[in-house]
Amino acid sequence: MKTIIMAGGKGTRIASIAGDIPKPLIKIADKPILLYEIECLKEQGFTDIILTVSHMADKIMDYFGDGSKFGVNIKYFVEDKPLGNAGALFKLYKEGVFSANEDFLLLNADSMFDVDFRRFLDFHRSKNALVSLFTHPNSHPYDSGLIISEGGIVKNWLTKEEARPKWYKNRVNAGLHIVNSQIFGMTDIDIDSIGTEVDGKPYKVDLDRQVIKPLVKTGKVAAYDSPEYVKDMGTPERFEQVTGDLISGKVSARNLMHKQKAVFLDRDGTINKYVGFLRNIDEFELLPGVVDAIQKINDSGYLAIVVTNQPVIARGEVTYAELDEIHNKMETLLGEKGVYIDALYYCPHHPDKGFEGEIPELKFECECRKPKPGMLLQAAKDFNIDLEGSWMIGDGNNDVLAGKNAGCKTAIISDKNDCDAEECVNDLLEFVDKYLISGDK
Repeated sequence: MKTIIMAGGKGTRIASIAGDIPKPLIKIADKPILLYEIECLKEQGFTDIILTVSHMADKIMDYFGDGSKFGVNIKYFVEDKPLGNAGALFKLYKEGVFSANEDFLLLNADSMFDVDFRRFLDFHRSKNALVSLFTHPNSHPYDSGLIISEGGIVKNWLTKEEARPKWYKNRVNAGLHIVNSQIFGMTDIDIDSIGTEVDGKPYKVDLDRQVIKPLVKTGKVAAYDSPEYVKDMGTPERFEQVTGDLISGKVSARNLMHKQKAVFLDRDGTINKYVGFLRNIDEFELLPGVVDAIQKINDSGYLAIVVTNQPVIARGEVTYAELDEIHNKMETLLGEKGVYIDALYYCPHHPDKGFEGEIPELKFECECRKPKPGMLLQAAKDFNIDLEGSWMIGDGNNDVLAGKNAGCKTAIISDKNDCDAEECVNDLLEFVDKYLISGDK
């Protein structure tokens, strides 16, 4: 399987770090950023690589050569004129580089990542997608483009310049793609005009706006959501953060080939103020200290995963769309403060019948409603989680029992000292400070 790495950017935002070399050759610790990418690919068997180069192309080609000394095979496409970040792809297509119905990886050369690409590829093929985007939450969704998906299929793609809804899910495109060559026949891009002047302007191709985003309407653009480490180092601030994350081991630890640890969080009474059955979005209010607590979870290496019973769905008191909007509000409020949850699972079922307006097909004894551990077990499957090394924290005995049934350590938010959980705390921040930061990890 081919991998195309776009390595032609000028790197003007990071020129203060190393302005005399192209961005892909800037060293993180002791190696160029692009070499880390190539090593990650090689370890997983992706050795057929094409680099599209432009700015200081000779330095990149001199360093990597044909790739043999790094255990891969590298070819080059040199952009003599600005083609946009996708123009080279169309030129390669015209040259016959891609066969019909061929999947290939498409990556940027300025990102630090360590991800399980085979897992990503399996997802892509399971969705029969034309394009699969690697998506994740980030610490600044308010100024990022947003990916809105349902069941792993992208429904809308909002660029950062476009108006967005008041409440939204924190999911952004990480810049890793799996693309099928069928896309080249599905656009109105004039390949022969790429790199020439059209109406007095250079004709360039933008990958997101001109190629992928218009394909969303086909239902064939998928969103692969993963907590694995992907971060571009295109600014001095991000360069410093990526360097620190690499040295600390955070980069490699997040690869889903390795066991993960999670803090499973109940919602009502743990993250937001408890108001009984929450039916009205206006009643959703983050509890004091929650932002700081989740920030520390994000920094700790644990995944932050919400698992919540929502019988209001089965009872007919809240629709799926209304519940999604409540959760979007939660993610928006957290994102405005630079923090995020990695995943959210909810149980819509309820075993008891007799409520006016109830949804009959949801009224049964399920395996996901806490105290049963179904949501935790599903998360463990999705993210390769070590349940014994993980925590479940909530404000009720059902949370504790669900954690115990899944094999997790447990904590409860309660003012009672005779609780069944291993630990009893006053709030989420106290738990994090005691047991994740200074306590047993």
